[in-house]
Amino acid sequence: MVALTIGCRRACRRGPWVRIRAVRATVTCTDVHRPFSLGPLAVRADPRRGSVRPMKKLINSVDSVVTDALRGMAAAHPHELDVDLDQHIVYRHQRKEKGKVAIISGGGSGHEPLHGGFVGTGMLDAACAGEIFTSPVPDQMVAATTAVDRGAGVLHIVKNYTGDVMNFEMAAEIVDADSGIQVASVVTNDDVAVEDSLYTAGRRGVGVTVMVEKIAGAAAEEGRPLDEVAGIAARVNAAGRSMGMALTSCTVPANGKPSFDLPADEMEIGIGIHGEPGRHREKVASAAEVAERLVTPILAELTELEPAGADEGVIAMVNGMGATPLLELYLMYGEIARLLQGAGITVARNLVGNYITSLDMAGCSLTLVRVDAELLRLWDAPVHTPGLRWGM
Repeated sequence: MVALTIGCRRACRRGPWVRIRAVRATVTCTDVHRPFSLGPLAVRADPRRGSVRPMKKLINSVDSVVTDALRGMAAAHPHELDVDLDQHIVYRHQRKEKGKVAIISGGGSGHEPLHGGFVGTGMLDAACAGEIFTSPVPDQMVAATTAVDRGAGVLHIVKNYTGDVMNFEMAAEIVDADSGIQVASVVTNDDVAVEDSLYTAGRRGVGVTVMVEKIAGAAAEEGRPLDEVAGIAARVNAAGRSMGMALTSCTVPANGKPSFDLPADEMEIGIGIHGEPGRHREKVASAAEVAERLVTPILAELTELEPAGADEGVIAMVNGMGATPLLELYLMYGEIARLLQGAGITVARNLVGNYITSLDMAGCSLTLVRVDAELLRLWDAPVHTPGLRWGM
């Protein structure tokens, strides 16, 4: 399923939206987490051992993690990014030329470098950061959309999580009613692990989001109109499939303990980026066996897709979930490349590293996108962001 909408899809009455915008309640993509401690070393009881163990995090306070991280991001990239610390929005420092389509995205924090790390030339014009694993609110999306518009409309790239989809839809309707800016939306839904998750109707939006932001960003830089940029984004989403796995849980600072229990001798296949359940658990296996668990279900669907143009192979991304050493990610890529070669799949381009993470989760994910010559050319186009850069 690809959601592609232009403008406001139903009548938007100003009164109700004003009331909604005034309430800061949000739909989260995880359980509601209550802060247990204001310090980085929060002590928790371990029910399995009757002892206490600390949550060790490089933070000042669970209440200020996102703001402090954004402040650090601004300090690290002063010539590339402008960061609104009040609204938690990351902007390109150098705005696009007038007459070009702008692109924004966003979601819960904790997945860095997604999305703020992909703001810059050749990708996003702005990214809205929610609290950890929590959707940003419509106010943020409205502010970002209004600020980045250069007269050619704005594309919203939205991962398929209930809170993200609902809030971006609401923001698009508010923008349409308030300013008349043309907005198109593309929802990513590439995860083959499960059809419906705890926080989605349909498949989850995961690794293909990086490819959509890069390729659509390149199309926007070329000056293509909004319907073409949105169409290219939708093509990339439709051509991409992902699958992830976890060796450990992640720990949300405000919760102070692992989000789920995963025994030391088990792994979870098909895990979501917020720790949502996957397909199944099994005993920890070798990298070669894990690679097979990821590649097989992706290829089962990907080989059935017909590329829009001449097939140029795939873009392959082996992504770390946050706590997996690069040594292991390269090892995994070697195993995956071997399997793809055996299946007659050409890897045209690849990425190996941390691109869409889950805090301190150990594990990895694989994303494959079938590309034609046009998509491959847009992938190769120059990009300059904190999280992805080449050709400039």
